Amino acid sequence: MAVEIFKTDITEDNAASDIVLHLQQLFPKANFNFDLQDCDNILRLESDYDITQPTIAAVKAKGFCCELIV
Repeated sequence: MAVEIFKTDITEDNAASDIVLHLQQLFPKANFNFDLQDCDNILRLESDYDITQPTIAAVKAKGFCCELIV
């Protein structure tokens, strides 16, 4: 299982929860969680599939910034 880390501008718990629910609906075989205590408001993705770009697109479609941390 691969893990990807994204920097976001999501700072509110309720927004993070909404995004996680949305992403889990789109990608039910993946796991998502936020670390809003981190200065980069980290979104973690665990998946057996490469859904990096679709994840970024889904977060951006909800009006938030999201970029992969390499």
